[in-house]
Amino acid sequence: MRERRVDVAIIGAGTAGLAARREVAARGADYALIERGPYGTTCARVGCMPSKLLIAAGDVAQHARDAGVFGVVVPEVTIDGRAVMERVRRERDRFVGFVLEGTSALSPENRIEGSARFVGPNELLVDEHTRVIAKTTVIATGSTPLVPPSLDRVRDRVMTSDDVFELRELPKSMLVLGTGIIGLELGQAFARLGVRVAFLSTGEQLGPLSDPALRVKASALYGRDLDLHLSAMNLEVEPRGERGVTARWRDAHGEHDESYDAVLAAIGRRPNLATLGLDAANVTLDARGMPSFDRNTMQIEGAPIFLAGDVDGERGLLHEAADEGRIAGSNAATYPKVEPQRRTTPLAVMFATPQIATVGKAHRELDPATIVVGEVSYDDQGRARVMNEHHGLVHLYADKRSGELLGAEMLGPRVEHTAHLLAWAIEQRLTIARMLQMPFYHPVFEEGIRTALRDAASKLDIIAAPEPNQLDCAPGS
Repeated sequence: MRERRVDVAIIGAGTAGLAARREVAARGADYALIERGPYGTTCARVGCMPSKLLIAAGDVAQHARDAGVFGVVVPEVTIDGRAVMERVRRERDRFVGFVLEGTSALSPENRIEGSARFVGPNELLVDEHTRVIAKTTVIATGSTPLVPPSLDRVRDRVMTSDDVFELRELPKSMLVLGTGIIGLELGQAFARLGVRVAFLSTGEQLGPLSDPALRVKASALYGRDLDLHLSAMNLEVEPRGERGVTARWRDAHGEHDESYDAVLAAIGRRPNLATLGLDAANVTLDARGMPSFDRNTMQIEGAPIFLAGDVDGERGLLHEAADEGRIAGSNAATYPKVEPQRRTTPLAVMFATPQIATVGKAHRELDPATIVVGEVSYDDQGRARVMNEHHGLVHLYADKRSGELLGAEMLGPRVEHTAHLLAWAIEQRLTIARMLQMPFYHPVFEEGIRTALRDAASKLDIIAAPEPNQLDCAPGS
């Protein structure tokens, strides 16, 4: 058996693992990057990039259908499902290729292929062919989509986000289980591409929203175009024909008995920890199978082991995985010197239409007695009406005493961009008053944020709402 002694062992060569590797190498520490394959990161292979390619195709189809609003007549919208999916895979493979180029450039001495498991706090066994002895270990093994027990009878007919992009043709109908970010993004894209899609959820949640007013608004907006079945109960799914299913459930609208050509399970993801043998590393797991760790150092309590990325079950986003990999790699390389590092402002975006974004502290994390809420409706906002995207609601949360912006929940047009502005403002600890001193062009979507800032200012005792000037009175401000 081969033996390899290193300063840091990194399990997983995804976004978090690669970020950890860079930090370890930058500090001159020797490392082994262990990957069971395939290389290429979750984002590039089955996450961010292929999903946005599919969404983009659906958006183009919808824009064509809506063109009549502008006096532009598109006689018929025809979807070539095979061509849609071929482009998704072609561009997806291009993005994966960029990642593979970087990974293949690493020294073969630093790469080990296979599945790793602990046989001691500082010792790993990789597929019975390599023993790795490391001073510290970074676990960056990612996560796996969940498939609920209700689908056991049809498991071979169920897709997840790990395999949905391998479809060669678009199905005629699809049942989507889950109305979180993945379910709504992919399900809406398929619906816009002509697939009959039904969405089922055991709760009322839509995307990541926690603000009651925005959740009501989201239900109304998505419910206009999507077949939503929330608070569904007693789901039973059985095979139909060679590949299809029949689904039965009950919700507020009664009993349902429907058939679908495809099923997409999008109810969440499970951290990939079960096969690592953490008990051999003297790591204690809670009832969920998770170790206790410090999110500012990424160190597992009482062990020379660090977590990074989706495997920690916290923020399953690429920029967070990269940030956690950086923190974990830095501390693993300098262990036992471990330093807490400041985390960036939380920022998440859902790319369905209308988009959803959450920034900083969410509504559920705040005490209503200590904040004011600045509101803007996009239903009649100037630029939004120009673009025929006038739907949505945004709430900004500011500290009642200091006037500092704390967070926001956003539902509306292009909020992927305005969310970044708010995240930067929170990073700089800007107050509502200071933000209102910033320039706002006209007519742009960002003017909606100014409206919400003014609304917050009017509710704060420490500042007065700014007096309007000529530009402030422009249409749609």
